[in-house]
Amino acid sequence: MGKKWLIGCMLVWTAGVSAQKVYRAPERYPDGRSQAVLRMDVEDEGLVMPCGTGPDSCDTYGAREAVVIEHEGVYYLHYDGAGKDGWLSCLATSTDLRHWTKHGLQLTLGEPGQPDSKSASSPWLFCDGRKWHMFYVGTRFCTPAPDCIPATPYVTLKAEADHPSGPWRKRYDIVPFTNEAGTYYSDTASPGDVVEQDGEYLMFFGAAAFTEPGKLGRTVGIARTRDLNGAWTVDPQPIFPPTEQCENTSLYYEPSNDTWFLFTNHIGIHPDRGEYTDAIWVYWTRDLNQWNTEDKAIVIDCQNAEQVKGAIGMPSVIKVGDRLAMLYDGATGENHGHMGRGINLAWLSLPLTPPAE
Repeated sequence: MGKKWLIGCMLVWTAGVSAQKVYRAPERYPDGRSQAVLRMDVEDEGLVMPCGTGPDSCDTYGAREAVVIEHEGVYYLHYDGAGKDGWLSCLATSTDLRHWTKHGLQLTLGEPGQPDSKSASSPWLFCDGRKWHMFYVGTRFCTPAPDCIPATPYVTLKAEADHPSGPWRKRYDIVPFTNEAGTYYSDTASPGDVVEQDGEYLMFFGAAAFTEPGKLGRTVGIARTRDLNGAWTVDPQPIFPPTEQCENTSLYYEPSNDTWFLFTNHIGIHPDRGEYTDAIWVYWTRDLNQWNTEDKAIVIDCQNAEQVKGAIGMPSVIKVGDRLAMLYDGATGENHGHMGRGINLAWLSLPLTPPAE
């Protein structure tokens, strides 16, 4: 008797072959935005940290945009908790990435008039050997309660602490960088992963600008500094054109082939649902200052995710033994909205190599 192949959502019988999954290339987007066709092998475990269990209702409505670091054998997960006061940075810790202890809010809303009066969220951490620097998203705008979804323009703000668990001291006196009219980051200048190279710090930040009314072009830019307590200089051009429609970054360097891999969430579009985060993509390069849009692949989407069949949000990667762990947000089932998401876990084998054609 023949075996079954799974193609997308269809089971197809074939004769004399072993059962395996075959993934279709994504259908063309209705507005012609960029697509990724190649795929990277990934093992998905699914949901490891649901929303709704944080202290003082800090993540009642959602847990998303996970950023994970390791310090002295403990994993520190800073994530966006959608709670009774809005979207704010929360903390959870683990020793295995699967079982998490939630510790509640790490940041609070700024006073009226402050740049983080409606959200203080999506933080990226970097340690200079003496203290921890947090770069987080601030905005003065959000949708009505209870969702309180942050709205553009987003700006990058700074806080600092002596330990990754805080307490965090906001530094309103330091403005890393902000929106600039007429640029590719006129409406969004939100923080991303930071790497150090030859004494210079490079932040791969989320950038966006309205190309026409109601149409937001999203991409990634590089901001640079040699002083983490000072201002950053933003490159005049992004690393990708806005037609790539990607945002947020997490980088991994593979020493075996001298290659950088940039993981990012992609914004797709559906004729009925509109825009939503539909996949995690990866780009690769040997030069952090030069990126080719042809060198990309799908890491995870609704076809190969175990439980998430709707919106798939921001990735964060970290090396664990001989594998690369990837945390990302999404809700079990076909939830394409912003709310109700939890944190999921997937694994990639090391050494990491670009997928073959």
